[in-house]
Amino acid sequence: MAKITKEQALQYHSQGKPGKIEVIPTKPHSTQTDLSLAYSPGVAEPCLEIEQNPETAYDYTSKGNLVAVISNGTAVLGLGDIGAIAGKPVMEGKGLLFKIFAGIDVFDIEIDEKDPEKFIQAVKAIAPTFGGINLEDIKAPQCFEIERRLKEELNIPVMHDDQHGTAIISAAGLLNALELAGKKIENVKIVVNGAGASASSCTRLYIALGAKKENIVMCDSKGVISTRRSDLNEEKSFFATDRNVNTLAEALSGADVFLGLSVADVLTEEMVQSMNADPVVFALANPNPEISYEKARSSRPDIIFATGRSDYPNQINNVLGFPYIFRGALDVRATSINEAMKLAAVKAIASLAKESVPDVVNAAYGLSVLSFGREYLIPKPLDPRLLTCVSMAVARAAIESGVARKNISDWQAYENYLRDMMGYDNKLIRGFTDMAKKHPKRVVFAEGSHENMLKAAAQSRDEGIAHPILLGNDERITKLAAELHIDLEGIEIINLRHDNEMERRKRYAKILVEKRAREGATLDEAVDKMFERNYFGMMMVETGEADAFITGVYTKYSNTIKVAKEVIGIRDGYKTFAAMHILTGKKGTFFLSDTLINRHPTTNVLLDVAKLTCEAVKFFANEPVVAMLSYSNFGADKEGNPASVHEVVDAIQKEFPDLALDGEMQVNFALDKNLRDLKYPFTRLKGKDVNTLVFPNLTSANIAQKLLQEMGVGEMIGPIQIGLKKPVHFTDIESSVRDIVNITRVAVVDAIVHQKVASRFE
Repeated sequence: MAKITKEQALQYHSQGKPGKIEVIPTKPHSTQTDLSLAYSPGVAEPCLEIEQNPETAYDYTSKGNLVAVISNGTAVLGLGDIGAIAGKPVMEGKGLLFKIFAGIDVFDIEIDEKDPEKFIQAVKAIAPTFGGINLEDIKAPQCFEIERRLKEELNIPVMHDDQHGTAIISAAGLLNALELAGKKIENVKIVVNGAGASASSCTRLYIALGAKKENIVMCDSKGVISTRRSDLNEEKSFFATDRNVNTLAEALSGADVFLGLSVADVLTEEMVQSMNADPVVFALANPNPEISYEKARSSRPDIIFATGRSDYPNQINNVLGFPYIFRGALDVRATSINEAMKLAAVKAIASLAKESVPDVVNAAYGLSVLSFGREYLIPKPLDPRLLTCVSMAVARAAIESGVARKNISDWQAYENYLRDMMGYDNKLIRGFTDMAKKHPKRVVFAEGSHENMLKAAAQSRDEGIAHPILLGNDERITKLAAELHIDLEGIEIINLRHDNEMERRKRYAKILVEKRAREGATLDEAVDKMFERNYFGMMMVETGEADAFITGVYTKYSNTIKVAKEVIGIRDGYKTFAAMHILTGKKGTFFLSDTLINRHPTTNVLLDVAKLTCEAVKFFANEPVVAMLSYSNFGADKEGNPASVHEVVDAIQKEFPDLALDGEMQVNFALDKNLRDLKYPFTRLKGKDVNTLVFPNLTSANIAQKLLQEMGVGEMIGPIQIGLKKPVHFTDIESSVRDIVNITRVAVVDAIVHQKVASRFE
């Protein structure tokens, strides 16, 4: 895990507006009419409606999407009883996770009260405000009674995540681990080290999944919890064994599963070696596990191992569960989070690990291919599919178990709602940053003396997402950096026109001539070309001396496109390449193509553009639902552009009969499924929300992209090159620093995935 200094942590929490969360208005508020609707007199109407029917609070207020994260600070992370106010940064952090992973709003509430009864009464008193309550960092055994009482006495979902979060995620991992080991949960012997809230909840959930209580031994700091001890509270007594074992070492002899929720280094290699074949060891002590990954792996080759750490395989991380469990519970207005809902979450998480993983998730964790196995028992935290997979499973379980007050009949619509509400892309862009930090690549910035590109290169270095290489006059760049107060440490500068680059220019020229020998290329011409930054920079990528190339703040697209085709080349099987923009906003994620490359595409070129776009959308972990756009609908115009688009649709539908793609159609029919389905019920897109728009030519695509960007309907990311053999990406002449950094993130991810894919064939 990344080393975080005290200074970094304090600065992060204090810089700008202190803290990590804020309240943002969701309704218009700029006019007197708006304010009269928001408050007096307009606010009286929903108040009266709610008075008559309290259930309508879900319709007229934020209750249905608002969770309270409540703590008294008695068991904060690994810090212990530090008090309610000292725990507030943790509760704010939990609120941030709820928001970014599941779109749930949070008020964090710190209650300065250790008496369980008074704490319960305080929570009950404020409960009408919320759609759900997440209890956090409350010490055992008081937490058991607090949660039990609140679940019984309130009619909204209540969950103590310290208990159930780890239980749900570890249970999903356990099911998959036992499947790989060829063992059944009802037959395995389980040893649990630790007897706090999390250990208790984990063990109870394993029993609910089929584990036999008589096959479980639990240990605390005094040894095995047995019927012979007289110092046990009610919770520990439930797990007391009558077996004649007294120590952890004795309990582990012949065991199949070890669950650690205790302290570092309590598990030895000898203990692991005494376990049965294919032992499952979940060492979840935080921040350091009961046995290190290295010792566990060296102790025996057949071990199936997990920790709570992000820097090793199989991380048991609560964020895989709680955002989506509450999301599903809130969306059906559940009165509780019951066993059925928790078990549904377990099975959904376990099942997702067996599905094929998008390349973008594979690349995030430095593996060629993530696939179900001993090193991949559970999904990764940045897998965007968790939002739909787990939330839908929990919502369905709530309905089927009778605790839902709102029914869902159209599950496809609900899935689309989750995608649109949250925007898969937001998590993906965060994922891009994380994976780039783990595997930063050498990125060449063509226009090193341009202020925005220089700032973007420095920011990319500071964020740790790239090793920047600037092309340009070193003296000019150094002077500009000094004026902008930019530290150039860690940034390489190459003056490609300098005499000391002569040999590299000649070497690049020879390589280019060899590639284009049958196209009239001469060495003299190639040498001259190497004085141009686009040729030189792309040759760095072509030769492997850099991993990605970014250009465009000075250069005309037409010239850059020509150089890219000449130096890098188009992917095998295609005659062209294209560019795509991603629009992210409140209405969801939309992929727009081709926004840059092909001015007047022929039918064959447009066919390539459509295929490349579908591949790219899948790369971004989305299933493409594609509208091929034109100014007429489904053959109404038999000539010109609509006819060409019609031919492309026909060809793709024949080649890919299961692909959700149709057209030609006008953009209003593409984006309004109700209108489309009513007017054209035969379409392949019936009932589906389009997320991919393929335009008939560059003029329409570029105008639409620029118009949407200028209107501020969301953040525009791109242009993202699709179809070249290696990572070369373009910017606009008006690109901001943020735009260039976003393209850098994409370029690094592109390079990571390119290398992973290439390694599969070596």
